[in-house]
Amino acid sequence: QVQLVESGGGLVQAGGSLRLSCAASGPTLSLYTMGWFRQAPGKEREFVAAISRSSGNTDYVDSVKGRFTISNDNAKNTVYLQMNSLKPEDTAVYYCARGPIGRRSRNRLDYRYWGQGTQVTVSS
Repeated sequence: QVQLVESGGGLVQAGGSLRLSCAASGPTLSLYTMGWFRQAPGKEREFVAAISRSSGNTDYVDSVKGRFTISNDNAKNTVYLQMNSLKPEDTAVYYCARGPIGRRSRNRLDYRYWGQGTQVTVSS
């Protein structure tokens, strides 16, 4: 059984910052990739960032490169998404998910377990 719980969302003005957290219940193998996705109203869920928990390598969608940072704390079973220089187009529900073993993926179908999501709203 795997349970993921996101937190840290909220309302922020453009240019501001938020830090999202994803807490996993019980032990989680460090071989699994962890990812963040987001979904805006009327749009499909899109990839944002992923981290290989074994190597530490990361991957980001082009629109957030240089602004967002994904990180992992294995001791706390927690994955973070630091979001800086937020833009109104970043407004969405953000989801944490557990992905493949030993590799990163941008494909949401490769992610088996998902959290309930946390709302991020960026005002202009």
